[in-house]
Amino acid sequence: MVFSSMVFLWIFLPVVLVAGLIVRRPKYQNIILLAASLIFYAWGEPRHILLLLFSIFMNWALGMLIAAFPARKRLFLVLDVIGNLGLLGYFKYCNFALNTLDHLIPFVHLPRTNIILPIGISFFTFQAMSYVIDLYRGEYPVQKNPLNLALYISFFPQLIAGPIVRYIDVERQIENREVTPLRLAEGMRRFLYGLGKKVILANILASPADALFAIGSGGLTSASAWLAAVLYSLQLYYDFSGYSDMAIGLGRMFGFDFLENFNYPYLSASIGEFWRRWHISLGTWFREYLYIPLGGNRRGKLRTNINLFIVFALTGLWHGASWNFVGWGIYHGIFQILERVGLAKLLKKSKVLSHIYTCVVFIVGWVFFRVESGAEGIRIVQRMFMPWKYTVSTVRIGKYFTNQAILVTVIAVLGCGLFQAAAGKIAGGKLARAWKNSLAESLFLAVVLFLSILLLAGNTYNPFIYFRF
Repeated sequence: MVFSSMVFLWIFLPVVLVAGLIVRRPKYQNIILLAASLIFYAWGEPRHILLLLFSIFMNWALGMLIAAFPARKRLFLVLDVIGNLGLLGYFKYCNFALNTLDHLIPFVHLPRTNIILPIGISFFTFQAMSYVIDLYRGEYPVQKNPLNLALYISFFPQLIAGPIVRYIDVERQIENREVTPLRLAEGMRRFLYGLGKKVILANILASPADALFAIGSGGLTSASAWLAAVLYSLQLYYDFSGYSDMAIGLGRMFGFDFLENFNYPYLSASIGEFWRRWHISLGTWFREYLYIPLGGNRRGKLRTNINLFIVFALTGLWHGASWNFVGWGIYHGIFQILERVGLAKLLKKSKVLSHIYTCVVFIVGWVFFRVESGAEGIRIVQRMFMPWKYTVSTVRIGKYFTNQAILVTVIAVLGCGLFQAAAGKIAGGKLARAWKNSLAESLFLAVVLFLSILLLAGNTYNPFIYFRF
């Protein structure tokens, strides 16, 4: 089940919301929300609901053992990390490892496993691990109630595609929260903005982007290759940030405050800044549980750069079980290292050039994120940067890049932060403050909902890109 589906919008959400409002006490609300979350997950993954329940029980039990036997808490932490990474490794990386071994040892043909990737396993596994690691560090007392921990790990707004929520940020809200009319309205407002991002922008941009990438590198000119890369960059941003907005809005409707996951990353003036603005919860997870434990930047420049390389290689691997994802992560890690060793000083000399540099780097990076193989990504990038060599094509851009797509692209470019930044500067931000919660904004969101329903009713394309991670 996805947030931008008719079943969710007209049946699931209203029923759960009304039930939560009728049952006012958090203790009983938690039971309703847990049951709803398990139904939500089982709707799309009935065969993997037992895996989710096992993950919940394993992390709850090992957390209890850490609290009960502090002298052996390191052992239980190691067991928890092995258990979580073992589940993630088996379901997500088993065939990847076998394929890699086959390439390294060509005369050995290893058998393949018929494993279906559980939706959201990367997200709920990392979230569960963060609970046990922070418990080991003594940041909060153990959660003795398995139902409360189950709700934390499986809460449907952020179960499948994040944001990755740390237990310390919602610990008190699990047992003590209040849903007021104001918070409910704020949640609905945020949800509708996310719905519009996904259905009106991301879904429409996906059509020409997918069509151009489907042609393959051999049929693209330099202009069409750039168009495909830019359209996909916009689609990915609005797809994922739209989902995060909906997740944050849904959480607020039920009394939970999730931290922001995006902060206009396409306005960044460096790749370092980009990663402080993009998928913030994942970046925070890797910083807190990998980069800092490896030594962070406390052990000299060489060790810092090695740590960055490791973190970004694993960030790429987290996104997908293939070498092009690992390469995409290393690619970003290399630019992070270059900026640390001197490139950042040069970028500060020109805001315009720094923004252009950052946009070019992440747009090229998204090409490798999108294609099935690194070789195909290289061929597309060659066409992007060698316009004099690739000028002939049978592709008519107008066939894919329609007037509707052009209009949506212009809106999408402005909505990446340019419009918001301008509105925040007009009259000292008075325009932005006047807009929020105004009658004009309410009418605008009503139009967004109406258009979203029309598009959902007439369009079968409605996946979320990050569900596969």
